[in-house]
Amino acid sequence: MSSVIETKKLIVDEITDKLKSSKTAVVVDYRGLTVAQVTELRKQLREAGVEFKVYKNTMTRRAAEAADLAGLNDALTGPNAIAFSADDVVAPAKILNDFAKQNDALEIKAGVIEGNIATVEDVKALADLPSREGLLSMLLSVLQAPIRNLALAAKAVAEQKEEQGA
Repeated sequence: MSSVIETKKLIVDEITDKLKSSKTAVVVDYRGLTVAQVTELRKQLREAGVEFKVYKNTMTRRAAEAADLAGLNDALTGPNAIAFSADDVVAPAKILNDFAKQNDALEIKAGVIEGNIATVEDVKALADLPSREGLLSMLLSVLQAPIRNLALAAKAVAEQKEEQGA
C-alpha cells in the first residue's frame, strides 16, 4: 500500500518540477482524436522538443498547488494532456493551436507561460507570435535597414557624379 502512495508522490513531484521548470505548459483535451491523430501530434511536438504527457487530474491538481498554480485546477477536468516546453515559449502553443484548427476534437483548455497561468486566449495569442527564427529575421532586417539605405544613397550619389562628368 505504501509503495503505491510513494509512486504517486513521485509522479506528483515530477509534474511539479515540470510545471516549475517549463517556460510553457499547455493543457489540452484530446477526447475524440484518433490514435493516428494523437501519434501525428506527438510527432510534431517531439520534433519541436516539447514533451507531451497524460497524467491523472488528481495528481496534476496536487502538483499545480505545490507549484503555486492552483488556478490551473479549473481546467483539469476530463481527459487532459499537458505539453511541456523547457526551451521554446512559443512552440507548444503554436503546434497545438495549429493542430486544433485542423482537428476540432482537440481543445486547448489553459496554460502556464513563464510561471503565470494563461487563459485559452493567452495561449492562442502566444501561438500567433512568429517563431524565434522569424523574430530574429525581423530584428536583423531592422538592423540592416540603415546600412542598406546608406549604401543606396552612396550609389545614387556616385551615379549622379558619373552622369555630371560624362
